[in-house]
Amino acid sequence: MRAKKLLRQSELQSLIDYNPFLTDQELADKFAVSIQTIRLDRMELGIPELRERVKMVANDAYSKTKTLGEEQIIGDLREFDPGVRGMSVLDVTMEMVHPQAMTVGTEHIFAQANSLAMFVADLSVYIRIQASIEFIRQVYAGERLVCTAVVVDPGKENEIHMDVTTTSSDAVVFSGKFIFGTGRSNK
Repeated sequence: MRAKKLLRQSELQSLIDYNPFLTDQELADKFAVSIQTIRLDRMELGIPELRERVKMVANDAYSKTKTLGEEQIIGDLREFDPGVRGMSVLDVTMEMVHPQAMTVGTEHIFAQANSLAMFVADLSVYIRIQASIEFIRQVYAGERLVCTAVVVDPGKENEIHMDVTTTSSDAVVFSGKFIFGTGRSNK
């Protein structure tokens, strides 16, 4: 039994190193053990709970970027690879809802997408920004917006081209193409 536990703990450590956003329930399902077993394994290995792992990943990302600070990104940063891709999550609150329409203002959806795109672009200086955007459907309080920004063309003529998509319950609510220019020559 001891060898089985050591193997599970080794695999647990590897999984969390690869994806720090795995929940205890997902890990318990993966290893076919109880959540309590996973929690004990984490404690023995010194692996913090999910909330603390998310904070650690975000703090690491903020320290590496040249662009925005933690207070400037809209939503909770969940994934970040500078100049490559990023993901943030925004839980919609009643404060974001226009009372007349009872829908979320597009400014909140755009702000999440724009701040994530700027964060992923990771440039210290921006001369221009272009965006082609589309709001697909209305969003309501209580929804969780998952925004993903992916660089599709890094450095083409001093420009970074990026696709940004926001989903809620796996349905696309926002789509955009962003271009960030530095005004400097790569030649």
